Amino acid sequence: MKILIASKIHPDTVAKLQLTHEVKERVNAEEDELCEAIRDCDVLIFRSGVQINQAVLSHATRLKLLIRAGSGLDNLDLPFATELGIELVRIPEPGAQAVAELAFGLMLNLAREIRFVDRELRNGNWVKQQTTGYTLHQKTLGIVGAGNIGSRVGEMATAWGMQVVGCVQHADQADTEQLQRCGIRLSNLREVVSSADFLTIHVPKTKSTLNLIDRETLSWMKPGSFLVNLARGGVLDEKALYDALQSDGGPIGAALDVHQHEGGGAISPLAELPNILLTPHIGATTVDTMREIGNRIITTIDSLSYDCLEKPPKLSSQTMI
Repeated sequence: MKILIASKIHPDTVAKLQLTHEVKERVNAEEDELCEAIRDCDVLIFRSGVQINQAVLSHATRLKLLIRAGSGLDNLDLPFATELGIELVRIPEPGAQAVAELAFGLMLNLAREIRFVDRELRNGNWVKQQTTGYTLHQKTLGIVGAGNIGSRVGEMATAWGMQVVGCVQHADQADTEQLQRCGIRLSNLREVVSSADFLTIHVPKTKSTLNLIDRETLSWMKPGSFLVNLARGGVLDEKALYDALQSDGGPIGAALDVHQHEGGGAISPLAELPNILLTPHIGATTVDTMREIGNRIITTIDSLSYDCLEKPPKLSSQTMI
């Protein structure tokens, strides 16, 4: 089987695949290089940071399977992949835990000013009396997007003694009951935002969520609250956040792991503010997560039938994804 790896995955996974398959690695390659590399491949493995668009998929004359080593699909032309009858397998669960844990790391950093006091102490300044700290215990956590990741954040928050309120785009009775078992009360976006001492964002990037957290939404936030974005760049209006963090009566701190412009050389205007933390989209990037995703990649590929791979791709109106 011919496999194209377009994003960094665990090296042990690559080594195991190479034992029994023909593997090409084109990590974060540009469109032209991907178009050439994918021509004779049966399987494509990818994460964020690479665009699997119509041009790339049009050159994939043998492609039978897409493996998203994570959850988000904003970098995949999903309708066109579906039209071609290409199957998609996502592996979201391992990353969800890592992202949820980072959410707490960022909230704690904001609440206890850890970056500031660390920097000052390194310079010989004992700023114990110049810092303001907050506990998470008994605070309200608002979750915008209480899905796979957001619900895990909510579960962890209840263990910290937080009150948790969340919202989702669509929820039936079963979803509502499941979230209640996790300690999450469902409500609407405005209540979630306005009641939160800590607000975390976990929605996918779609047409309906672009600039979901805009200037008006930010104006609903409590004075003295904190915001953490672990969703996707573009879900949050970064210019509006910049203004909100400099104004009185709104959020006093924010942390972003995802950004409107990502990659080397991109410097966010938010970087000049002292009350913000910026990390380079590392939410799901832990050794343990990458190893578990790698194991699932191998299991997925090993489970493919020979007959499936021998069938040529076809145009189809049926959703296989």
